[in-house]
Order: sequence, then C-alpha cells, then structure tokens
Amino acid sequence: MKHYDYLIVGAGLFGSVFAHEMTKAGKSCLVIDKRDHIAGNIYTEEKNGINVHKYGAHIFHTSDRGIWDYVNEFADFNNFVNSPIANYKGEIYNLPFNMNTFSRMWGIKKPSEAKEMIEKQIEELGITDPQNLEEQALSLVGKDVYEKLIKGYTEKQWGRDCKDLPASIIKRLPVRLTYDNNYFNDRFQGIPMGGYTQIVEKLLEGSDLLLSKEYSEFVKEASCKEISFDKVLYTGMIDEYYDYKLGHLEYRTLRFETDYLSEDNFQGVAVVNYTEREIPYTRVIEHKHFEFGKGDGTYITREYPSEWKEGSEPYYPVNNEANNALFSKYEELAAGETNVIFGGRLGQYKYYDMDKVIKAALEMVAKENN
Repeated sequence: MKHYDYLIVGAGLFGSVFAHEMTKAGKSCLVIDKRDHIAGNIYTEEKNGINVHKYGAHIFHTSDRGIWDYVNEFADFNNFVNSPIANYKGEIYNLPFNMNTFSRMWGIKKPSEAKEMIEKQIEELGITDPQNLEEQALSLVGKDVYEKLIKGYTEKQWGRDCKDLPASIIKRLPVRLTYDNNYFNDRFQGIPMGGYTQIVEKLLEGSDLLLSKEYSEFVKEASCKEISFDKVLYTGMIDEYYDYKLGHLEYRTLRFETDYLSEDNFQGVAVVNYTEREIPYTRVIEHKHFEFGKGDGTYITREYPSEWKEGSEPYYPVNNEANNALFSKYEELAAGETNVIFGGRLGQYKYYDMDKVIKAALEMVAKENN
C-alpha cells in the first residue's frame, strides 16, 4: 500500500507550489493531472529554439518582492516588458492607453490636449449612473477610445454585447498621460529564460506524478492499485467536483491556432490585440519576442475565446452576480469538507495572475501547517 499525505489534483502553478512546500515540510504528495504534461496553462514547449506558450501569453509581473524572489529561485528571468499594440481596421495603437495612443488617434502632442479631449467626450455623453459595461467605459474614456479599442475586443472576449455586460467588469480604465508603453505598473516583470515548464519541473521534485489521469477515474482505481491519501487539494472546477449538483458555473474557454512561419519576424511585437468585432480572434501572439527574437523562423498563435461547454477546457470564470452567488453555495459545501480543500482559478472561481496564484498557494500551505 502506497500512502500519501496529500493527493494534489492539477499540476499547474497552484498545485505545484503547494506540492513543493508540503514536500519541504516533510509531507508526501502525489500529483495527478488530466493533461499529458505538467505546468497547466503556463506550459511552454521549445520548438526551433523558440519557447512557445501553448495556452496563450503569460508574462510574469508583480509588485510583491517576496513573490518575485520566490519565483526567481526556480528560473532566471529576462527583462521583457509587455508593450502590446492594438490593430483596429489597420490602424495601430499602443496599449495601455497613453500619449502614443492619443497622439495617433487625435494628432495631438501634449498631455493637456489628451485630457481635454477625453473630458470633452465624457461631458458630451452625460452618463452619470452607468448601467452596463458600455456606459461605464464611455464614462471613463469617451467615445473614440471605447469604440476603437474596447468595444469589439470586449465583446469577443466575453461573447456578449457590451450593453449586456455589467458595469462592474470595468471598475477603472488606465489612462496614462505619458509616452510610456509598459502595460503593467508592477515593479518586477519578465519571462523565464527557457520557458515556464522548467519552473514547475523543479517545484514537483520530490513529489510523485501521474499524467493523463482524470480525478474521478483515479479515485475509482486508487483502492485497486493500493494507493491511499489523507487529504485532497483539488484545483479543478469546484462545480465539477460536486457533479454540478447546484448548477453549472460559467467559464470562458479559448481555442488556439498556432502556425510556424519561415520568416524571422511576423509582427514585430509579442502581442497584437485585434479590437474590431469582425475579426474572430482577440489577439495574435508571436512567441519569439518574449525572449528577444531567439530561434529560427517564428511561431504565431491566434486566440479565439468562446463560451465553455462540457468537454472543453475552462480558462477563466465569469464573475458576474449570478455566478458569484452560485459559487458561494458551492463554498458552503466546501466548508463542510474535512479532507478536501480547493485552490486555484477553478477551485476558488477567481481570476488570478501568476503572482497571486503563488501567494494564495503559500497562504494555503501556511494554513495547512498550522
């Protein structure tokens, strides 16, 4: 009989950090994953000298020095700065919205001119109590920025008209009156040289691992294979764990189309957002630019969002009022468990950046070791 202190369902970042820390604390861990590889959505694979982000662009960024130091224990990070651009019907704009954006859009040069233009458009609209995402965005940045850079992209991302999305989705929109194309405000930012998979490989050292293994299938087989465990960390969908007994939570899924091109440089930047509604994908990623043009030829990935259905891969939750209310009911069920805990984006039904995933996993470790 092989006995473990923890069965960890999911070899993504949350489960791997948890496994690493618990192993250091002297606990035995078995990690399983339904995919045929580790690292979850941050999985990267090397092709022709290029580290391809298989499940979309992942740029590590944080203002938490402790988390930055932690992740740097497992990889050396380069000094990549995320400076995406937007393509609206062939017009190119810098993101986030900054003086380069406004200069291209309105032919202005000074911050005072941009501020005046935005305030004038907001005043003309006269929206004082935004009732949906469209009204909220218009009340923050005005008509031109909204129609060219927000509306189409957002409707593709969520699969709904902006008028049918809650205003709460956009609490604020960053407007920078400087010529600064750095997308993030965080102090620390970069890409691990050699890709993300190596980080998870190191985190999982000392744990046993089973891939291509569904949780429900594994539990049925465990007794036959003489495997037992005291506790489960479940990082899959919490509603799936409970067999959707209270109803289905909503998720968005993504489809990726990746092509190899013999040319050395397809778009000149890592990420281009396509903001017009008529183009079905939201963005094109050119992977080699994450590591400053290394590798032969180039790989590009088009990203198509859609509604999640059973059998597809969930990528992020739809945190509207109805879903959050349903999740609270699942949380009540989870609170009654004595040997199961839930973590990660899907287990906690929360959109996490990578640094927040690590922090949440470390906090769960601390709680478990108390």
